[in-house]
Parts: sequence; structure tokens; C-alpha cells
Amino acid sequence: MNNKQTYLLALLSAFLLWLAWPPIPFTTPLLLIALVPLFIALESISLQNIKKQGKRIFLTAGLTFLIWNTASVYWVYNAIKAYNGTLVAIPVSLIPYGLGALLMTFAFWLFYRLAKYSSKKIAYLGLVSFYIALEYLQQSWDLAFPWMTLGNGLAGMHQLAQWYDYTGIYGGSLWILVSNILAFEAYKKLKTQSGYLKFRTLGIWILVVIIPIGISLTKYFTAEEKGTPSNVVVVQPNIDPYQKLENIPTAEQIQILTHLSDSIGQSNTEYFIWPETAIPNYADEDQIRSNPDFATLQNFLSKYKNGTLITGIETIKTYPDKRTISAKFVPERGFYYDNFNSAMQVENSANVQFYHKSKLVPGAEKMPFPKVFSFMDGVFSQLGGSVSGWGWQEKPSVLYAQSGIGAAPVVCYESLWGDWIGQQVKDGAQFIAIITNDGWWGNTSGKDQHEMYAKLRAIETHRDVARSANTGISCFINQRGDVTQRTKWWTRTALKADINLNDEITFYVKSGDVIAKLLSALAVILALIIPYRKWIKKPQHATV
Repeated sequence: MNNKQTYLLALLSAFLLWLAWPPIPFTTPLLLIALVPLFIALESISLQNIKKQGKRIFLTAGLTFLIWNTASVYWVYNAIKAYNGTLVAIPVSLIPYGLGALLMTFAFWLFYRLAKYSSKKIAYLGLVSFYIALEYLQQSWDLAFPWMTLGNGLAGMHQLAQWYDYTGIYGGSLWILVSNILAFEAYKKLKTQSGYLKFRTLGIWILVVIIPIGISLTKYFTAEEKGTPSNVVVVQPNIDPYQKLENIPTAEQIQILTHLSDSIGQSNTEYFIWPETAIPNYADEDQIRSNPDFATLQNFLSKYKNGTLITGIETIKTYPDKRTISAKFVPERGFYYDNFNSAMQVENSANVQFYHKSKLVPGAEKMPFPKVFSFMDGVFSQLGGSVSGWGWQEKPSVLYAQSGIGAAPVVCYESLWGDWIGQQVKDGAQFIAIITNDGWWGNTSGKDQHEMYAKLRAIETHRDVARSANTGISCFINQRGDVTQRTKWWTRTALKADINLNDEITFYVKSGDVIAKLLSALAVILALIIPYRKWIKKPQHATV
């Protein structure tokens, strides 16, 4: 097989992965075989007696993952334009388009190297471990962009992902990888063997595909909504994100939000959910009760005896000294401050609670590894940014109403972190309130993917989701991941529903991303085989 043929196979895998990825409907099962052409190409290269074989492996796998990533998150470019060519646009663009693809490619290159020094089964175990470990890295470090984690792909047909309440998305990644490996081995057996034995691997692959699907569909069709009902309103003000922060007065935006809320609010409405940065006025958290906008919010709530408002707001906190790594100094006034992308809870009382967005977009909202680059803070401040960026909180928290209801506040990008939201649920959250502003991306698949990923959070935690988007898609999602109501794109409106407040704790909420953690540890052990067998205990012959 020549270079052209192997690259065409790599492109075929990229096409199948893209075709199976949300929001394209009904194609999700293609994920279970999409990597087979790439496996065929990589095995062909590994069997050739050529120079720089490892380089060919890397480039071929890299082509698949670069094309797939770029085609699936092309819409990120629209958000990058929002920074008008500033310095932060560089890391913002490199992380989704290049870094994710590089890590996926590196997993396949490690698989190729491990296959040189171990059995086929160990090499495949290594591939699964390397891939999921690097997906977990994409979720855990300061360059995080877990958008393309394989398990997220089942959001396209959430009926197949009902067992995520046990495994989370990394169970989905594991299933997809094992399915592709078995499908590739079945393809080889059918091609090279004769007799009934050539069907054995095919039969195993069919079972690996059918059993999880059967379990999931059984769970889906027998699931019952649990909990007590609560009337909730979500608002979509549809204010242009490029105008709302500077050109539209805050009072005008609040008037739009209150009008939409009142248009469908009922005497028994318990929650109003407004979107991310709905109130863009950099309110001082320590003086919020004297803020005139806060008085307007309480006046609005006075019509609803049991009403509670969760709204996005930009806030600041000031300190006499540098108490956080993200704090910035104001020399002319002699104090430090943090600015936060926050969720604020307001009630018919003096009680006010804040949650600070913690999973910040690297480059755009937070310079990666701020402790390492803290010495450059003065340089970045001269360029219109900072090393620290937005402030954040280290641990998840729950917003509790006077009634005792606990809400999990989730700000935009955070809806990709199942274990983070799982901790909020473990701490008492009875429903998930997602507030977001997806208008940066325009009318692209980005807004659809973001909404669909929220289905997985509902399944993992058995919690209803109330999702309020400034622009994008606002919706309600039930505990099995069904979207029960949704808005249209670029529409000013509000929705109301009786959601269920659930106290049940799923196995996933209890255990978190245990699959990813265990496979990450295994990946380190298996990776050490490569230098050990290469330099310390050399094998008698290579096994490819």
C-alpha cells in the first residue's frame, strides 16, 4: 500500500468520525467503526520495511485527527475573531485545532511503539489506555479543551448512552475504542482466514456492540422521572454578544429580562434562570446590596412569593493584598482585585450567593499555567491582557434557596465537565442550571453541540437541566436526556416547565471519572515498557 492509499484511508476515518459527530442526526453508530480505515493504513505502514516508519505512522494518524477536529470545531474561529487579533487569539486557536489532534495522534504513535516490544493484546490495551489518558489530560490541565472526547459523540443519540450514569463519558470512549479494535480484527480475520473460525472475532464484536445498546435502550424505555416538581422559567434575551457588553445599557438589558420573565411567570414559579453575563456591570460583590441593579432584581422578584433568580453577572472582589494568583493590582488606588464571570442567586431576602466560573477557556479567559508565567504579568498588561485573566474558584459549590432547594450553577464551558457537576450533585444539587452565551459562534454547529452535551450531564446525574442561553439554544432536559422544550436560534423568548428535583445519587456521581483515572495509571505503566524493552531488556525479535 503506497503513501497515497494510506492517506486516503486516514481521510476516510476523518470523514466517518465527522459524519458521526453531533449535531448530524442518526449517524452516531458510525463511531463504532470509524477508526477501522486508519487501523488498516497504520498496519500497512508498520509491515513495510521503510525508513522513518514512525514518522509515517505519526503523519498518517495526525491527518485523521487534524481533519476531524478542525471539521467538527470549525466554528471556534468565529469566537477567535472576537479578540480582534489580540495576543490571546493565538493560544485560543492552537488548542482546539492543533493540540487536541496532537494528543490523539500521540496515543496512536505510542501504540505503534508499544507494538514493537509487546504482544498484540498488550499493544491494544496500551492504545485504549493512552488514548483515554490523553483525553483525561485534555480535561484536567490548564490547556483543557475536552470538547472532542470520544464519549461526547454519543450525545448525538443519547438513547445509546443511558449507562453513563455508571461510567460517564469515558465509558463511551472505552466502548468506541474497543469496538473499533474488534471491528478491525474481524475485518482481518474475514479477509485472511477460512472456515467458521474467521467469524469468531466478528461475533465478539457484534456482542460488544449489541449488549451496551440493549442495556441502554432498556434503561431508556423503563426510566421514570424522580423527584418533586418545581416550576422554572428560563429566559433567552437574544442580545447581540458583541454589543451587550459595551453598547447596550445594563438597565435596558434588565428590562428585557424582567419583561420576558413576567410574560410567563406564575404565582408558583420557584426559579427564574437568566443567561451568562445577563447583567454586565462588574458589580462589587461586597457592596451588591447597595447596587441599584440589585434593587431592580428584588423589586422584580417581589411579585413571586417563592421566587429565586439565578443570573449571570460580571463581578469583582477587592483585596488589600494579593490573595489569589488571578488578582490584579491597581497602583493608583493601592489594592488588588479579581473579576469573575459569575452566577448570582437573588431571593426575596437579603441573602445573596455567588458562584464563580471555574473552568475557564484557556487563552481567552485564563492564561494557562499562570504560576509559571506570573513573571510576565507586566508584559501582558501592556498588551491589553494579563497572565491571570478572570478569577475562579477552586472547588464546585451549590446555590441553596430559602426553601432548601439546591441548584448546580454551571457557566457555559463548564457543562463539559461531568465530574465537576457530579460533585455539585453530591453536595446537594437537585437540578442543573446551565447559563451560557453561545452567540459568539454564530449560527453554527457549535451551539448545537454545546446544547447536546448537556444531555449527557442529565443522564450521568439523573438531574433535570434548565438551560438559559443569551443567544443560542435555551431548553429543558429531563433525567434521561430528552429535550422536552427548546427555543429557536436568535429568538427573544422565554420557556417555563415543571422540572423534577431529584435527590438520588448515581454510581457515576459517587465514583466520578474512575475509568479515566485507572486507565491513566495503566497508561504510564505500559508506556514504560517501551524504553525498558528498547534499552534495558531488548527483545529477540520485534512484534508488530
